[in-house]
Amino acid sequence: MEEPLILKNDHPAATASVEEDGLQQKSRNESLWMVYLSTFVAVCGSYVFGCCVGFSSPTQDAIREDLSLSLAEVESIILLRYVQYSMFGSILTFGAMIGAITSGSLADLMGRKGAMRLSSAFCAAGWIAIYFAQGVVALDIGRLATGYGMGVFSYVVPVFISEIAPKNLRGALATLNQVMICGGASVSFIIGTFLTWRALALTGLIPCGILLIGLFLIPESPRWLAKRGRQKEFEVALQKLRGKDADIVEEAAEIKEYIETLDRLPKVKLLDLFNKRYLRSVIIGVGLMVAQQFGGINGVCFYVSNIFKSAGFSPSVGTITYAILQVVVTLLITQVIDRAGRKPLLLVSGSGLVLACLITGLSFYLKVNELALNYVPAMAVTGILLYIGSFSAGMGAVPWVIMSEIFPINIKGAAGALATLVNWFGAWAVSYTYNFLMSWSSYGTFLVYAAINALAIVFVIKVVPETKGRTLEQIQAAING
Repeated sequence: MEEPLILKNDHPAATASVEEDGLQQKSRNESLWMVYLSTFVAVCGSYVFGCCVGFSSPTQDAIREDLSLSLAEVESIILLRYVQYSMFGSILTFGAMIGAITSGSLADLMGRKGAMRLSSAFCAAGWIAIYFAQGVVALDIGRLATGYGMGVFSYVVPVFISEIAPKNLRGALATLNQVMICGGASVSFIIGTFLTWRALALTGLIPCGILLIGLFLIPESPRWLAKRGRQKEFEVALQKLRGKDADIVEEAAEIKEYIETLDRLPKVKLLDLFNKRYLRSVIIGVGLMVAQQFGGINGVCFYVSNIFKSAGFSPSVGTITYAILQVVVTLLITQVIDRAGRKPLLLVSGSGLVLACLITGLSFYLKVNELALNYVPAMAVTGILLYIGSFSAGMGAVPWVIMSEIFPINIKGAAGALATLVNWFGAWAVSYTYNFLMSWSSYGTFLVYAAINALAIVFVIKVVPETKGRTLEQIQAAING
């Protein structure tokens, strides 16, 4: 008897096909559920990161007044107290640099989950120290501790997400790292206008607690387990992430084969990163971090209120608009990064940054030379909002995504720590030099940033590969030969 070309719904073969499709869909849903849960838990660390960044801006005046970090009697005492608060603000970056230096080794030694536990504990201890602080020393210790945890989070969260995610979702899920950083900073800024600074410090404990509890519910990175030779745990973790009915044989074999190839190579030291075999991936990772930071983001971010004020626009309205815009645009990027690709987003982002810097620089030029003063506020606001929108559209999140993809697992700790350290050094250098540059020339500062962003576009075109739709092993083998 011949089978009909088109099966009716009640035909046995059609019924079997529908049941099979249903089982496959159920399996995919199960795998996505665990991947999404694991990503949510990890990006709680990114939210903590954002809380740390956003804490000092809305609390500055209250802390200085509460702890007598500003006295009006003697000018020299005012200067001393101002320097003390500046130390409180900047010591976060120094803590992050220390965290960046140790992040790779911690993630390799303790596992991705272990590193996140440790950094969460440092952040929680830091928030508690800030809450109970009665003077400068406790404030600085607390800020240094949160900075250290933030530095570790900045490396380990995107790496963990890239190692657990399927290749078709890896870009979107890794971009959530930047979304939660922006979200944490924005929420801290907004609620910091209503809460006392001590209460705001306590809110930082909430994501720390969610992360610590959530880490008990999710698997470790399968690639890290395979690298450590924990074969059974590797298979169990990969099966949890892909679903209990999923066939993991091919993916597991590819991961193991690649790691076995790497294990035959000599153990990598820091100087070995600059050998020909790994040099291209290191140049890509470090170069993207230089492009991200030295394009001026931390100068704009830390002093955005002053920029709006100097341009004659409401600082509070401008800053809240700025905060909301970066979250919305970064969320939109999660929807397109795995379709549009990493490289096109970087190029669009870089082009927008150049244009934004030129518009902002022109607004300051007009103000300095007292030309077309009626247009200065609108131009400054347009330039700054275009800047943060363009940064959020690619240069904010994509370098972290690519950094988590390009390093082979045997150098991922050392190379990732180097790239993260360069990022935090850039954050400090730009924020430290911003005021000096603005004193030299307000419009010249933004012309410098425009030139750096233009060079970043050239770097992306010439050096950065497209990584969408490929497994980590395929990406790393293509880059490192």
